Amino acid sequence: MDDLPEQLVWEILSRLNKTIDRNSASLACKRFFNLDSEQRQCLRIGCGLDPANHALTSLCNRFPNLFKLEITYAGWMSKLGKQLDDQGLAILADTCPYLTDLTLSYCTFITDVGLRQLSSCSKLSALKLNFAPRITGCGILSLVVGCKNLTILHLIRCLNVTSVEWLEYLGKLQTLEDLLVKNCRAIGEGDLIKLGFGWRKLKRLQFEVDPNYRYMKVYDRLAVDRWQKQWVPCESMLELSLMNCIISPGRGLACILGKCKNLEKIHLDMCVGVRDCDIICLAQNASSLQSISLRVPSDFSLPLLMNNPLRLTDDSLQAIAHNCSMLESVSLSFYGGEFPSFSSFTLNGILMLIKVCPIRQLTLDHVYSFNDIGMEALCSALHLETLELVNCQEISDEGLQLVSHYPRLCSLRLRKCLGITDDGLKPLVGSCKLEFLSVEDCPQVSERGVIGAAKSVSFRQDLSWMY
Repeated sequence: MDDLPEQLVWEILSRLNKTIDRNSASLACKRFFNLDSEQRQCLRIGCGLDPANHALTSLCNRFPNLFKLEITYAGWMSKLGKQLDDQGLAILADTCPYLTDLTLSYCTFITDVGLRQLSSCSKLSALKLNFAPRITGCGILSLVVGCKNLTILHLIRCLNVTSVEWLEYLGKLQTLEDLLVKNCRAIGEGDLIKLGFGWRKLKRLQFEVDPNYRYMKVYDRLAVDRWQKQWVPCESMLELSLMNCIISPGRGLACILGKCKNLEKIHLDMCVGVRDCDIICLAQNASSLQSISLRVPSDFSLPLLMNNPLRLTDDSLQAIAHNCSMLESVSLSFYGGEFPSFSSFTLNGILMLIKVCPIRQLTLDHVYSFNDIGMEALCSALHLETLELVNCQEISDEGLQLVSHYPRLCSLRLRKCLGITDDGLKPLVGSCKLEFLSVEDCPQVSERGVIGAAKSVSFRQDLSWMY
């Protein structure tokens, strides 16, 4: 090995993808140790960083070319030693000149002072903060002012981020491409207007409101007018995910849905107020849509607004079918009631979508309108490769047996389906039809019944959900 050219050894080490393998190789000799130190660019460290600041200094000195670093204190307890603090972030800023991607999870000791230290990392382009309760909007503002190349910003459970001046500043820079705000209690849908022309560059937006701490913001007339009058450029938006949001006519995010002309993926999860006209407008403008996921309230949990129930109907599915010819992934789910939903998406609406669009992945959850007739219709779904059925209680063994006739199906997932038994899976046993089969919490299906029904099988039985 001593006679091997350095470039060849470098190439060999670069092909070791597992951290444990790289660590073992670096201990073989000083040459490997030094080459690994130069080559290592990504690092993930956790509670074992003790004492935190001293250990971090050693790591950063050993790996001078780090550009991606993740520090997580998930599962941390005080007996594990003091966490990384603001001084540790100062060490990062001083010793990692190439740092571009930083993730801090459960780092509860860091404050705005530490973020201000990070603002000197001029190359930093991605910052992800997961549960940083001492961070405020002032700290984030100081960081984005210094890191003018920031393109990715994720804030998860940053409970004290109340001011959003940082959004206005990022809007002026127009560099942000990926924004995730999840369960940050003080940031509401209406605050996103402050991004201004920063919407121009935004490619991915994930916005989730914590339903347990939602407070109903009062929209004044000026705020509504600002959303309606401001030209919100969303041509770059490729992925949009909204969860527990309030979608009101002419307000906030309702002004965005119809302007994402190049949208490829959309996920709307328990968003109150979404109407057929919103989905129709989206479908008419986003002809490149490839994936849509809708999780909506069931009939018995729908709120009433102005005495009119808000629910999506087959009109939405029809618009998607007629305008989105590239649609490959569909997920429809009802949630929030013990009773089934019959008056929203019907079997005809779902089948129209399947017949017109080249659907490869289909997920139905609590869709009681989908029955054995629907399973029979899937025999003509020429592109369907993955099917997931959750709480679809109208499907019986007769419908499940038709799976063996699906042209391209290779993956099947069944969960909490009461109407199917081992008999429904018998045609699949020994047929080599499926690559993967997963059966979870279906009370009438046994572990013996799934053996041999696919090349790879997963079985789990937990019936506590029934009681």
